[in-house]
Amino acid sequence: MGRPIIDDRLEVFEVKIGYNLPVDFKFFLKRSNGFSLVGTEVFGIGNEFKASSLDAIYDFEHKEVHAKMPHHFLPFSNDGRGNHYCLDLSRLTDRASPVVFWQWDYEYASLEEVETCSDSFVLWVKEVMIDWTLETYNYDGSEK
Repeated sequence: MGRPIIDDRLEVFEVKIGYNLPVDFKFFLKRSNGFSLVGTEVFGIGNEFKASSLDAIYDFEHKEVHAKMPHHFLPFSNDGRGNHYCLDLSRLTDRASPVVFWQWDYEYASLEEVETCSDSFVLWVKEVMIDWTLETYNYDGSEK
């Protein structure tokens, strides 16, 4: 886990990208500024993360790659193969955004083809980071 965020860098980032972040996502970042569980990482923001910072990843995936992400997708975790779980900030409702899976090497004919994985960041954490981990590991960390 990263160190808690006590400054305004998330609010500055929101202004930079032109979207508000979902409350659940912001809460996690304010408390831990990124975290990892058995190889699945949620990016933090700021200089201590260098290349895997939310702001660096956002800039790279929206400006420097061949298949650029839509502006309203915020990549917050990768799968190790160049694909990203993203918050769809254009669908922010009730202070939560759905999580979509952006595949870097697939040419989407329309954004409707992008898979929605979860209704919110918290539900994504529960499924991907906790439930999937518990399929392989016991609560004490030993393998099943």
